[in-house]
Amino acid sequence: MTATFPIRRFRQTKIVATLGPSSSAPEMIRSLFEAGVDVFRLNFSHGSHDDHGARVRAIRELERELERPIAIMADLQGPKLRLGRFAEGSVELTVGQRFRLDLSTEPGDAARVGMPHPEIFAALRPDTDLLLDDGKVRLRIVDCSPDHADTIVVAGTKLSDRKGVNVPDVLLPLSPLTAKDRADLVFALDQEVDWVALSFVQRPEDVAEARKLIAGRAALMSKLEKPLAIQHLERIVELSDGVMVARGDLGVEMPPEDVPSIQKRIIREARKAGKPVIVATQMLESMIGAPAPTRAEASDVATAVFDGADAVMLSAETASGAYPVEAVSMMDRIARRVEHDDLYRTMMDAQHADPQETAADAITAAARQVAHTIHAAAIVTYTTSGSTTLRAARERPEVPILCLTATVAASRRLVLAYGVHSVLTEDIQNFSDMVHKATRIAYAHGLAEDGQRLVITAGVPFGMPGSTNILRIAWVERPVLPAGGYTQSAQEARSDQLTPVMADAGA
Repeated sequence: MTATFPIRRFRQTKIVATLGPSSSAPEMIRSLFEAGVDVFRLNFSHGSHDDHGARVRAIRELERELERPIAIMADLQGPKLRLGRFAEGSVELTVGQRFRLDLSTEPGDAARVGMPHPEIFAALRPDTDLLLDDGKVRLRIVDCSPDHADTIVVAGTKLSDRKGVNVPDVLLPLSPLTAKDRADLVFALDQEVDWVALSFVQRPEDVAEARKLIAGRAALMSKLEKPLAIQHLERIVELSDGVMVARGDLGVEMPPEDVPSIQKRIIREARKAGKPVIVATQMLESMIGAPAPTRAEASDVATAVFDGADAVMLSAETASGAYPVEAVSMMDRIARRVEHDDLYRTMMDAQHADPQETAADAITAAARQVAHTIHAAAIVTYTTSGSTTLRAARERPEVPILCLTATVAASRRLVLAYGVHSVLTEDIQNFSDMVHKATRIAYAHGLAEDGQRLVITAGVPFGMPGSTNILRIAWVERPVLPAGGYTQSAQEARSDQLTPVMADAGA
């Protein structure tokens, strides 16, 4: 098999897109990838295992066809706290009226309704607020016990069946992993997804629980959607492989005016730690039903890019919307436009985290500066675990990061990181071999032209994570192309891997 020319993104910020009813056909998945998707999200709040399994197979088939690593993220549902049902389907409320919540399964009315969550009642205290239906109804607790809560309606006039319940500023005695989540996690890991997104994170212990179950089979993305999690932000970032700014629930449980500054704080903390960070929820929401976004939505995406997020995410826009490809194309255009703005580079350069006092950090920081000074075409990293490449991405260089790795898992996971163009290649035998491969692959993938320079970093001896200790500048020369193209054939690749894109085999 001869692959098509590998797709290079002309932007550093990555795009995550959710698959669903509008976007599950293999031809649509291909169109979304060609439009700019880097990571495909499987939302386990919807769809069956059969649905998600078919999507994984379609993505992996596309990956084999294009010989490009593609990342898959399994997003676990987490606990869903909901009211019971009403006898008439809905009720009208009056601000100031009394309203009771209890454990009864009897249909509700204008005076009461069931809330089948004893763990909520166990955590409530007088003067606690409950937010129902994404904050459209606010109740204040007057009196409570282990089986009921008497409240006063503070805001909102209508409530209907099975609306969601949010309890801001209260630590609920709940694991983020329900029985459904555990079954979904087993399935997702068996499908060899690359990232697992954990919902309902309240404490560092929640992240530790998930890490133990995942056992290194995927990278862990903690979704920051609970205000309590922000109180433990530094520790949660430390325990996670990446974090997501899940602004939907954050915007329900805290004042809307606080969300933008929280978003910036999360991005700053993740960048400092060198962990990928995604900004998600309602980014181009109007494109669920319209072919173009509002100006405010375009500005929202641009703000996340200006903040230096590794990735921005589409949810219903691509999962169930009428214009999934257009939404991805719009996000791609916004990100590219921002990254070519002079202010963007000024902001990135003003926000570099201080390097740790290690040789690896010193080399990586120097690589960014050298690349800028000599106008290099790209920075090249060779990595086994991904740490060398993530350290380079933390520096937010103005040129692409060509990541060479012999590890399938690393090649896919690193697709999410800022500026990384990931290439699966054979093991490097020595530093000279790496320089040779780097120059050829950079040319073959359109990252560098004849006569341009690369800044190459690696750790010697090879195979020791975090041992970056060499920096070298190399010239790119136009290689002599043998007949048959530049990629290694599928027969030459190991059966358990992607077909590696090999500079030696035809660059």
